[in-house]
Amino acid sequence: MAETYCNSYYAATRNTMAPFPRLDRRLEVDVAIIGGGFTGVATAVELAERGISVALLETNVIGWGASSRNGGQITGSLSGDKAMLKQFGRVLGAKAEDFVWDLRWRGQRIIRNRVEKYGIACDLKFGHMQAAWQPSHIPELEAMYKMAVARGMGDEVEMVYGKAVRDVIGTDLYAAGLINRRNMHVHSLNLCLGEAEAARKLGVQIFEDTKVLDIRHGKRVELVTAGGSVVADKVLLAGNASHHLERFKLAGLLFPASLGIVTTEPLSEDVARAINPQDIAVYDTRFVLDYYRLTADRRLLFGSGTNYTGRETPNLADQLRPAIEKTFPQLKGVRVDFAWQGQDGITINRIPQLGRVSDNVFYAQGYSGHGVATSHIVGEIMAEALTGNPRDFDIFASAWHWRFPVGRTLGNTALAIGMWYFQQLEKRR
Repeated sequence: MAETYCNSYYAATRNTMAPFPRLDRRLEVDVAIIGGGFTGVATAVELAERGISVALLETNVIGWGASSRNGGQITGSLSGDKAMLKQFGRVLGAKAEDFVWDLRWRGQRIIRNRVEKYGIACDLKFGHMQAAWQPSHIPELEAMYKMAVARGMGDEVEMVYGKAVRDVIGTDLYAAGLINRRNMHVHSLNLCLGEAEAARKLGVQIFEDTKVLDIRHGKRVELVTAGGSVVADKVLLAGNASHHLERFKLAGLLFPASLGIVTTEPLSEDVARAINPQDIAVYDTRFVLDYYRLTADRRLLFGSGTNYTGRETPNLADQLRPAIEKTFPQLKGVRVDFAWQGQDGITINRIPQLGRVSDNVFYAQGYSGHGVATSHIVGEIMAEALTGNPRDFDIFASAWHWRFPVGRTLGNTALAIGMWYFQQLEKRR
């Protein structure tokens, strides 16, 4: 039985659209996609724009997983950038720096153009600040600022320090901040639904409540469901942290981290203006960071304390309230209207995992907290690979990834211990 959306702000304010049917027959298409989140839907749009016939199968409803449970921030951050430069350099040489830099902003371009092209109503806004949690974090932000200026982004970035931070965000918590006007934030479920509607109009056959029970490999691949089947020349596994097929070949590569987010009651215009006068998105520089923004109806959407054990956090609203009130003391006692959790796919080296389980079955997963932008980049790369241009796919597929020779539970425990260690180092600086 398909699950509907969790009790999130996104679900409560989602745009209405015609539902998608359950698969009840046999289909033949060029490409079949398993997973109706950003990766699957974005790839479907890209393929349909290229004239490819596509079927997309979702176990629950479109955007059910992390695509409707995230912070809605679209940023140029790449948590695995250093690992990418090292590993991609083996393939690209000196060109690796340009390739990785382009990756930072490729997702923004894709999303901005798609929202405009298809008229997607998703509260897309521009502006973001990465905030220095402590003075020792400032040099890293300054290095990123200088790099952006050197690459022609001088009119889109700005460093602010000390009291000037309060002109951007109404808190005394941060030592400095890097403002980036190219970065964006969005109602992520409405973006995903809008893209799914665009895919439908382009001819993609989308099915909800359609769990794939088996993959039968061969010259053409057959996906078996309870009500029908899809035969395709190529298949993309796009389930990310929710994916449970082909576990023998993909085991030990990806670990789910539990994300916790709350949304307050609507704030008055004066309070909203006081805490976030420029209506930007924010996250700080810690390993386990806080991230937040205002919604279109002036609620504070606030995420904090990612749980790397993969287990859900009990009493989430109570757990996050101290972080909210520490950031914005004027919100002490504010009502929390929505609290929800989701799972993000974490890779050890933070490089997204793109590859094949067979000649015609591909996978894409592991965005490590940067899924809104990265999933759209991956959608474009996978569409190119599935239509005969695997250049960028091959670069990602060349990367070496840690594989834990244990199950997800023990792997997540090791990951949680590692993140605890880095948190303790931070406290000592």
